[in-house]
Amino acid sequence: MERTATADTTEEHSPAAPRTPLPRTGDLRASGTGCLLDTGTGDLLDALPAQPGPTRPDPRAAVSVVPALPAAPVPSTLSTPSAQAPRRPRTAAARFEAVPARFRAARAGFRPWRLFPTPTGTPFTFGYAVVLAVTSLIARYADPALVDALQQSSSTDVAHLLSDPGTVLLASALWVAGGFASPFVCGFLLVLTALERRTGAWCAAAVFLLGHILATLLTEGTVGIAVLVGHLPESSLHRLDYGISFGVAASVGALAGLLTSWLRWPLLALFGGMLGEDLLQFSDPMTNWGHLIALAIGVATWPLLRRWRQTRTRPPVPAAPAVSAATTAPAAVPAAPAASAGSCASAASGARARH
Repeated sequence: MERTATADTTEEHSPAAPRTPLPRTGDLRASGTGCLLDTGTGDLLDALPAQPGPTRPDPRAAVSVVPALPAAPVPSTLSTPSAQAPRRPRTAAARFEAVPARFRAARAGFRPWRLFPTPTGTPFTFGYAVVLAVTSLIARYADPALVDALQQSSSTDVAHLLSDPGTVLLASALWVAGGFASPFVCGFLLVLTALERRTGAWCAAAVFLLGHILATLLTEGTVGIAVLVGHLPESSLHRLDYGISFGVAASVGALAGLLTSWLRWPLLALFGGMLGEDLLQFSDPMTNWGHLIALAIGVATWPLLRRWRQTRTRPPVPAAPAVSAATTAPAAVPAAPAASAGSCASAASGARARH
């Protein structure tokens, strides 16, 4: 009995253990062993699985939901042809930029109308072409006796060169053998136009006349020597000789030296081959040799023409500004005023007083 009383006494004086508050009606919580379900009567059913039914969210377990940002597209390093954007056609400006600089400059500078003479661009070639057109019309429509007399008086044969060389050398270049439709006329227009555009009117005229005169003198001089030694008859001293072919051949040789290498050598090979073929036919050996001589004369003018073209296209050096004598003379430096003897003596006495 004492033992029981002692126990009751101890229980009365022991502090009461704190009780866990019961959940509210309809509250469902998940635990480690099961679920606690409030049925409304206050009885707790332990170790029961979660049962379906309307539940209210726990405000303590609320989680703030952040809206997901769209993912940035990842660039693909290996793009397939089907995934590539369609290529837009390049414009004319883009195609022009894709061309290398040297071909672009050649394409931009090419103008077809510059192949033919103009009064302002090539005055010598244009004026000479007009003269040849007039003489060709005279040779075609004038009286044949008159035409024969004019050409005989302009012939550069040995007899006329000995009597009046200056007149016949110039007059013989006013006629075209074969008329204005001759192939040499077409070559004259194209070659002399290109030469004059590169060197100027005076230089182109000098090359043409140089080839015409030197080739004529060399060929006719050979004929005169052959007549003297008896290899040719005396009738060869009065042979009819006129035309512009020697001047055109010299112009072709001179123009080749001003072109690029991929144009120079094909031009010389083509024109030289034509002249060599005519020489092999042996139809007019004196004239054929004159063409080859004129071509060599034109080639010999390459150094002079290149030097002349460099000086013609070189930009002018700006002149130095004139400097007057007043700006070059040094500015006069004002002399320091000379100290008087009295001031020096007073300064010396003041210095002794301070010491």
